[in-house]
Amino acid sequence: MGKRLFIDLEKCTDCAKCEVQCAYFYRPKATDHGALALRELANFAIFCRRCEDASCVAACRFEALERQEDGVLKRYNLRCVSCKCCSHACPFGTILPDTLPFYVTNCDFCLQKEGVEPPCVVSCVNKAIEYREVAESAKEGIFIVNDWLAVHSPRWDKKAV
Repeated sequence: MGKRLFIDLEKCTDCAKCEVQCAYFYRPKATDHGALALRELANFAIFCRRCEDASCVAACRFEALERQEDGVLKRYNLRCVSCKCCSHACPFGTILPDTLPFYVTNCDFCLQKEGVEPPCVVSCVNKAIEYREVAESAKEGIFIVNDWLAVHSPRWDKKAV
């Protein structure tokens, strides 16, 4: 188990506007930081209902949203024009419009800077972002999104009827 960025989405929603600093290699001075990209990944992995006939995907005129084999949504940033039709089409309100900016600065998880705390961790005033070892625990609401990201949040699970 290695270190991951760990975002507490409950703490994260307390900020009116996220102003963490980012060291994204290709745009280090960007005001649209990688934290939005992290929230988008977390929302698609944790909150999305994985609808079989995804109205959000059907609503996208630019084919920028795709439902992958595992059911998780993927947004193609170079196709997306941030019209937010997918957000309006989602019957559950799980695609948050504020996480769909037109221009995206992806998070590179500061992989090029091993041993250094990422600036997002240091600059987050609510301490909603940490860089630490974390294990998945549904009981505690901790979910592993990928090899570099873990999230704390209540998760929606589809129950068989």
